[in-house]
Amino acid sequence: MTIKVFGHKSPDTDSTGSPLIWAWYLSEIRNQPAEAKLLGEPNTEAAFVINKWGFDKPEIISDVTAEDTVVIVDTNNPAELPAAINDANVIQIIDHHKLTGGLETKGPIDITIKPLACTATIMYNLMGDNAAKMPENIKGAMLSCILSDTLEFRSPTTTDQDKALAEKLAAELGLDIAAYASEMFEAKSDVSAFSDAELLRMDSKEYAVEGTKFRVSVLETTAPKIVLDRKDSLMETMTTVASEDGVDQVLLFVVDILNEEATLLVPNDLVKTVAEKSFEATVSGDTVVLPGIMSRKKQIIPNLKL
Repeated sequence: MTIKVFGHKSPDTDSTGSPLIWAWYLSEIRNQPAEAKLLGEPNTEAAFVINKWGFDKPEIISDVTAEDTVVIVDTNNPAELPAAINDANVIQIIDHHKLTGGLETKGPIDITIKPLACTATIMYNLMGDNAAKMPENIKGAMLSCILSDTLEFRSPTTTDQDKALAEKLAAELGLDIAAYASEMFEAKSDVSAFSDAELLRMDSKEYAVEGTKFRVSVLETTAPKIVLDRKDSLMETMTTVASEDGVDQVLLFVVDILNEEATLLVPNDLVKTVAEKSFEATVSGDTVVLPGIMSRKKQIIPNLKL
């Protein structure tokens, strides 16, 4: 039996790197054969990290069965997991998001959910003294996950633990954090090859407010103009994506990593209302800048109002 380790759909760096990290730990330290899997194509930053640290891209799977033994990382939300997740033998969850509910397991399991910025930081703590055995590529994946989820410590989700661990790993790897983070963010910002629909789904989560279903999409970039130059076609495509995905509206936040602000596309009165009530913004056109908004988990989703 080989354990399948995976994160959420639309895998970002943490949902790509953390399965690699934990599959290594289970296989090499716990002597429990495990393999990292993905639930979709990794985003450009995650693909850069896979290549940078010499990993093979994990197999992409579309579902699981009752025969599968599974560890879930970086989510506990059934909407972000395979349709048959409750049929599988889930044995562990490692996460840093709010408890969503809806998962049902075959028996008691090992669950760790901590208010840290990154799943990989939690994994480091769970490894204890065995963390010292991590090879260079696993350390590289862990550092990458932390820098991605904290936006190089700019995100309000960043904790002292995340930052201290990133600095320790960078020192051991002989890397300059600012230079490496710039490489990662440059890779994340290269979205030219993606269609509008792919951009809207690339880093997105479903969330309901008073019965209205949203797909909350975030694009973190050091070059927001590349995305915002496509705003007209992106707003047109929102209607198609919403219909296909069974939601009422797509919300797209373009996060400017360097200027620490987000631009929300405002295609209609519903989104205008969301912007005004959620962020006390004044909307006068089809975009609105939200200073200081960086984190979907801590600043966007908790504040959504209608």
